[in-house]
Amino acid sequence: MKLSVIIVNYNVEHFLEQCLQSVLVATQNIDAEVWVVDNASVDGSVKMVQEKFPSVKLIASPDNLGFSKGNNLAIKQSSGEYVLLLNPDTVVEQDTFFKCIAFMDSHADAGGLGVYMVDGKGNFLPESKRSLPTPDVAFFKIFGLSALFPKSKLFGKYHLGFLDKNKTNEVDVLSGAYMWLRKSVLDKVGLLDEDFFMYGEDIDLSYRITLGGFKNYYFPDARIIHYKGESTKKGSVNYVIVFYKAMIQFAQKHFSGQNAAAVSFLINIAVYLRAGLAILFRFIRLSYQPVLDFWMLYIGGYLITKYWEAEIRTGIHYLPEIFIFGLPAYIIVWLTSVFLSGGYDKPVNLTKIVRGLLVGTGAILIIYALLNEEYRFSRAIILLTSLWAIFSFLLSRTLLSLAKFRDYEIASSVKKRVVVAGSPEEAFRVEQLIGKSSNFIEFVGRVSPELNQHLLTSRFMEGYLGHIGQLEQIIEIYKIKELVFCGKDFPAATIIGLMSELSAKNIEFKIAPPETEFIIGSNSIDTAGDLYVVDINSVTRPENKRKKRILDLAFCVVFLPAVPVLLFSKFKMSALLSGWISVLSGQKSWVGISSSGKQKNIKPGILHPADGLKENITDEATRQRLGLLYARDYKPWNDILIIFRGIR
Repeated sequence: MKLSVIIVNYNVEHFLEQCLQSVLVATQNIDAEVWVVDNASVDGSVKMVQEKFPSVKLIASPDNLGFSKGNNLAIKQSSGEYVLLLNPDTVVEQDTFFKCIAFMDSHADAGGLGVYMVDGKGNFLPESKRSLPTPDVAFFKIFGLSALFPKSKLFGKYHLGFLDKNKTNEVDVLSGAYMWLRKSVLDKVGLLDEDFFMYGEDIDLSYRITLGGFKNYYFPDARIIHYKGESTKKGSVNYVIVFYKAMIQFAQKHFSGQNAAAVSFLINIAVYLRAGLAILFRFIRLSYQPVLDFWMLYIGGYLITKYWEAEIRTGIHYLPEIFIFGLPAYIIVWLTSVFLSGGYDKPVNLTKIVRGLLVGTGAILIIYALLNEEYRFSRAIILLTSLWAIFSFLLSRTLLSLAKFRDYEIASSVKKRVVVAGSPEEAFRVEQLIGKSSNFIEFVGRVSPELNQHLLTSRFMEGYLGHIGQLEQIIEIYKIKELVFCGKDFPAATIIGLMSELSAKNIEFKIAPPETEFIIGSNSIDTAGDLYVVDINSVTRPENKRKKRILDLAFCVVFLPAVPVLLFSKFKMSALLSGWISVLSGQKSWVGISSSGKQKNIKPGILHPADGLKENITDEATRQRLGLLYARDYKPWNDILIIFRGIR
């Protein structure tokens, strides 16, 4: 057998399905076998592979073995002359494997091969070619010099930026996302080191290949999409810690004592520095708008009050405590009301902001009536400050939107302009899917996969703007923001090529695999690779997530007086307190479609929708269907019924 493709999967069912579709196309005329090692996924991955890809050799592990152990398990059973370790969040071109086989057959010194990788927006991924993390390389990487001087032969060693990305070169390190290996070399140098659970194992094996007298090559003639490139995860605190600790592990294994200590010291500094920055930037990103709003309201309220004292009601002077406690308290009420109304959701909805401020003003006037007279503002000051709040909020959002500031598009005036590239039948199916997922979509038209201009003028092709050869002009003329490829009508090579050509156009790319209910793509560097599912999964919409959280907190309060009673009932105290605390802290919800938290963007639940039924539902397929229905058509009332019926 010529090739064994091995994919280790963990809870990325939709990515895996798209990956397998591309792999089976690429192996059609190759003597090959495809292995999937599933690391105890709970998202239906195993069932999907069994039903849709019966030819794939599946190993369903009851435990999460990690990347190294999972790959080794399949490598030991594989029979290919070459072994390809492939991530599930990838798409390969139809001729990718042919090209790699031809290269390896003609280069007997090659032990491993890496390829040209692009992310979900068509941008080249620099981790396609890397150097070993020696002390100097680690220093330049950690302190940002490699990013400042990416093409420098001194500072840019980590990603070998001085090497032409379009030319074949020898490299030190292959990416674990696509690691093409000669089986006879693995027999000599050994398999993946299972002491590396995640990250670092590709560097370790690449290094051992060179120690064994073989070479690693970067081969740009073969290309793949890799959705979750390193750059997509660089803001994650967990990624920073796990990745850099793997680098320490590698240094301690392969470098001399002095060099290992130097690398370990540098990397430990990097862990705390990068993790701290990640936390800080995340906090700033989430809080800067409310903080800005607070100070705009405080300054406006303070100036209005002082003007009122000096010009309108002379002789009246408010206590200093009003400015220290009273005004900030009122502002917090306004901001809380705006948040609950959805005023901080993206894209910006001006109606929700105004509604939140008006509701907040009403709440403040009610609170005002309960205060002692010496601690009161004038009602006129409250109303004037609320008018200032409306004016300042709307003005600031409008200016940020006009300045094209990130995430500040105004929902009422901006819709994402989308074209779908595909045949009439498939394009219609995809348009229906997307239309169910968002109200902020404007379908501009379709793009034909055919280059035949005559077809475009026929009634059969009505609604088409042009053909695929005219795509660049269509994007510019119609100001397109998102392009969706119908996977049924375009080979992966064409999609990857077009994404690379159009990567500078600042548009989003998505792929709709055939006969599926989901679309995969990436929207930004922070979310690149995240699944874009167009099911009517309304439980994940911001307003419903907010309603669900408020309901969870309300039931925490309702159940609080019952805690002492329940402690003496048949419930175990530890389990009761653990559940209550986990909901209060936001780790879980009272109702969820999974108890393990593996469902994307949905918190794990204490109760399942099936717990709201009179009969006891134990069939897993039925429970999954009930969970899907619950998620697709979420209503807070359903949570209330499930909690009251399921509390038994």
